[in-house]
This record gives sequence, C-alpha cells and structure tokens, in this order.
Amino acid sequence: MRRSGLGAQGLLAACALALILTACQSPAPAPSGGPASAVPSSSTPGGAGPSGTVDAETGPPAAVPAATPTAFPAEVQAALDQELIAAAKANNAALARELVGRGGNVNAKDSIQDSAFLYAGAEGFNEVLQLTLLAGADVSSINRYGGTALIPASEHGHVETVKILVAAGVPVNHVNNLGWTAMQEAILLNNGGPRQQEVVRLLLEAGADPGIRDPEGRTALQNAERLGFAEIAALIRSYG
Repeated sequence: MRRSGLGAQGLLAACALALILTACQSPAPAPSGGPASAVPSSSTPGGAGPSGTVDAETGPPAAVPAATPTAFPAEVQAALDQELIAAAKANNAALARELVGRGGNVNAKDSIQDSAFLYAGAEGFNEVLQLTLLAGADVSSINRYGGTALIPASEHGHVETVKILVAAGVPVNHVNNLGWTAMQEAILLNNGGPRQQEVVRLLLEAGADPGIRDPEGRTALQNAERLGFAEIAALIRSYG
C-alpha cells in the first residue's frame, strides 16, 4: 500500500524547522542579577557601560565627587580645639589660622573657660582676634568671670581691640559677675591715662550707658571723680 504525506524523512525535517522557529521567537533570558530593565545602559553618566568600560560616544567616566567630610570623633575635635586655644594664647596667628583651617572651633573653651576668641580679645592679640571673628566667633560669649571679651580689653586699655570688638557687635553694656561693665572696669582697674580715656570715649560713642551702677551703687562718673580721673569725668559729662 502506498503511504500518504511526507514520509519519515520529510516529517523529521518539518519538526526540526518548527523547533528552530520557536527558539528564535522566544525572548532572551534576563541576566541572573534581575530583570532586563535593571541592566545598566552604556548611557550611564560618565560614559561607562555596565562592565565599567569606556563608552565610545561619551568618553571616559567622570571623576567621582569626594564624599562629604564627616565630623571628627569627639576626642580628636577636642584635641584640635585645645591646640587652637594654645596657639591663641601664644599669639601665634599663623598656627591659629592653620588650626582653624583644619576644623578648630574658635568658640571651644579650655578648663578655665577661655576660648581662642575670648583670650585674643582680652589680651589685645588683634590678628588672632580678627581670625576668630572671620571664623564665626560668638561675640556674646563670656569668660569665667561672666564677662565678654570687651570688658577685659577695656580694662587693659587695648584701644584697637576695643574698636574691633565694638565694630563686631560685642554688647557694650554687659555686666559681669563682679557687677561691672566695660566702662566701669576701664575706670576702676587702670590708671585713667590716655589709653583709658580713649577707651571710655569709644564706649560712649558706641552707646555705653555711664549711668549703670556698680555693686557699691556708684556710676562710672562717680568712680572717675572719686579716683581723680578728671579727664574721664569730663568726657562722661560731655556725653551726658
């Protein structure tokens, strides 16, 4: 009897062709790392493809930005701050500038409540003082006596320092733990000479109130008269 159709060899060829066509129409399997949509494109910023190779169209990868610096450990920061205070006390402006650049805090204090700013102001170390102001010194900060930097600067007759501190906004009528303002200390704790006269004038011009009384109830004028500082007394009266 005659067989119909393709015969055995023809049937086998047809089956093989069908398998090939099915394989060509099936999607390629996704990489083992996830779905196909997660595969990095060669258009990744910097021009690198998924393997990190250079993309021919966009060029070599851009430099990776530096990470945001993290804060120093507390003990490292404390040591840096104490170095800065020591540099200020030595009036070493170059070292103080370097330490500020490394992250030293101009408002940090030592065991006797001195900061780089407070000490520079009290002692008239003007280059260091200006540096601390540029670095964000707290002009209202106080020392162990409860006084601002302006009070000891006035007491010592540091005329240029007083100018700097007044211009920076240090409060001129602050009263320390002893009950004295900058003007009272300028009179009570010095000799009434030309530098003290100029300090009192600067304070008056900045709005200092000569009527604030000390713990004994005396005004700045009364103390100037009592101590025989006629020039300062006359200066205070002229602003009355």
